[in-house]
Amino acid sequence: MASASLQRLPVQMLGDLVSPRALERILQDAAQARGSTLDTLDPAMLEDILKREVFKRLQLSVPAPLAKKRVSEVLNELMKTTQERQLPSPVVSSLVGLEEGARRFTLYFDWPETQRLRGVLSVARQEEKEGRDISALVLEGQNLIEVMDRRLQEGLVEQGQDLAELRATFARVQGMGGKEVRRLETLIGQIDEAQSRGTLLPGEVERARNITFNLRKLLESSVVQAVQNVDTAEIPTSATILDPDAQARVLALEQQHAAQQLGTLEREFAALLQARPDLRAQHDALRGLQHGNQLTADTVENWREQLKFERETVLGEQRSRLAQLETALAGAVSGADMRIALDSARHLLNMGSLATDELQELSAMHESLQAGVNAQSQLAAQRELLDIERSARNVLGASAELAPLLAQARADLAQGREADVAALWGLLERRMGAAAQEREDFDARADRVVQEYDTVRSLAGETTQKLGQLADTLRAQRRLGRMSAQARERYEQTLLDAEALLAEAHAEYRAAQEVTATFGQDALSGLLDVFDFEEAADTGLLAAAPTTPATTTPATTAPADPFAALGTFPATPAPAATPTPAPTPAPAPAPTLSASALFDTLLSSIGTPAAPAPAPAPAEPAGFPAAFSLPQVPTPDSEAVTTWLFQHGQIHHGPHGPAAQGMLALLTQAAALGLQRLDMNDATHVWSARSSAPGEWRLGRAVTWTALDERVGPWLDTGEN
Repeated sequence: MASASLQRLPVQMLGDLVSPRALERILQDAAQARGSTLDTLDPAMLEDILKREVFKRLQLSVPAPLAKKRVSEVLNELMKTTQERQLPSPVVSSLVGLEEGARRFTLYFDWPETQRLRGVLSVARQEEKEGRDISALVLEGQNLIEVMDRRLQEGLVEQGQDLAELRATFARVQGMGGKEVRRLETLIGQIDEAQSRGTLLPGEVERARNITFNLRKLLESSVVQAVQNVDTAEIPTSATILDPDAQARVLALEQQHAAQQLGTLEREFAALLQARPDLRAQHDALRGLQHGNQLTADTVENWREQLKFERETVLGEQRSRLAQLETALAGAVSGADMRIALDSARHLLNMGSLATDELQELSAMHESLQAGVNAQSQLAAQRELLDIERSARNVLGASAELAPLLAQARADLAQGREADVAALWGLLERRMGAAAQEREDFDARADRVVQEYDTVRSLAGETTQKLGQLADTLRAQRRLGRMSAQARERYEQTLLDAEALLAEAHAEYRAAQEVTATFGQDALSGLLDVFDFEEAADTGLLAAAPTTPATTTPATTAPADPFAALGTFPATPAPAATPTPAPTPAPAPAPTLSASALFDTLLSSIGTPAAPAPAPAPAEPAGFPAAFSLPQVPTPDSEAVTTWLFQHGQIHHGPHGPAAQGMLALLTQAAALGLQRLDMNDATHVWSARSSAPGEWRLGRAVTWTALDERVGPWLDTGEN
């Protein structure tokens, strides 16, 4: 004998391809054709139905290979369930299961499904005491638990992604110290503990996001503002940040934060946006601003206040409507469905949540009772229309397409005409089939990203670190079963972000190989020291000129070498084979915040001709290595200055030679790591490179910084002579 749990396998696992109601009808008709019923259907007979009737029905909405794959998954689960003998009693253990499910989701009391499950349990206990059949109530309770479990799993995947991003940001701002950093650390610990327990903490995640936004903004602004005390420092606005690069990064942070806030509002006010199409249209318009990078924090905050006001208005309207329906239905024979809907609506409205579906169900019951003779058939049709509407919410584009058709069907029922419910189900199932095929494509793309990430994961830079976080998220999203529309949208966005980072990681990997092939591993090590230094000091704290005084920030964790696993590179760059001593030492630029000295070894290996060795120079002062000394040179007016213009990996201006080719590979790698300015010096020359547009670098070389600045400084900075 097949139990209720066995019968539900096809509905649970194939409900995203065909409506659950249609699957139940298929199973019932197939069982009757075999001289059986759903209650007496054994596993062998169910397997035969899956291979025949169900497989044939699936091919109407999805390609045959996908239908075969999904039916095979159900058959495998059916075999496992049968072998493990997990066949509980249909009523007693199922009711206990509902009670356990209600306890599991007590924390999420604001979910509509939680309140409805509470009502289902209350009515089911009463019906069971009176000796009535509660199988339909148990079935509804199981469906509610499945929806809540799916919602919880989707939330945990999103929370895990948020946690990874918060940890990465904390590693960057930890050295700033202060009260806000300590608060962030505490919140991350709380979220981590909740994640390990399988619990959602949306409030804590939101607070942590706000703190990280403010700290990152403060960190970026420190390019031009020396902040001594994070606890009392005022968070600067983008208008106060004068450095163009820092300002661009802060604006990007503001856009990212505004987009996160808008997504939070969409989840918080989902019921309101569902009940008010006009508000949904306004929200979609704001999302358009977000995609155009025009969304501001003030706009989002104003929208939040408007949504709060509108929710209070709708709550008042729904409470009045519930009071009217309670009065109208007071003298009617109250069935289980009516009692559940009334109980759920009361609890939701009392706690400040909307009860749109429950009121719609009660209104349909009232209209059916007024119909008189055809009350039962009209009520059944109204419920089916509500099932279609609820199912369409989890299928992209289905709600918008079905909305006018559902309105027409309800109008037909109100006027005593029969609604074409089958046509609505057919349209929805076609949408479901397309969504299922899209999900297969998403899974294939996710598999490809994860596999290709494994080929570049040894390139342990910032790009690959972010890609690794997204790969973990994709693995978790890939494991999810049926997805809500919101989870599917997040899945697609994660894929787009990961594929973009994967392309960057491949470019960085190729550039690293080119540097190694051109200059050798020792030269690449010199380049890597620069990148390590950049990460340790953080993007916003590096000086723009080689003579800027040092302002260090304490770091608690040393950054990983971005190319540590590509090969066995030496820990420090090897010195030049035959360094040219300077005749007269000149004042050296401060090495603490200038990246120039760290490129000495690399540039000396490029192939710049060395001057004949003069007489030995006097010893260098303590603490200043020879690599920081400049040779005695002629006056600036008589010095030669060489310039290059690189565009998209090609030399568009300047002499072609080993030095130019070497610098082209070096600047390609620098661009891949997000660098926009490099100031360097070797034993004979100083070098300065600027990038103000993607794929473009302007490079100048002279004997002294004075000559470089006076001759080509404006061109390097702006591209103008």
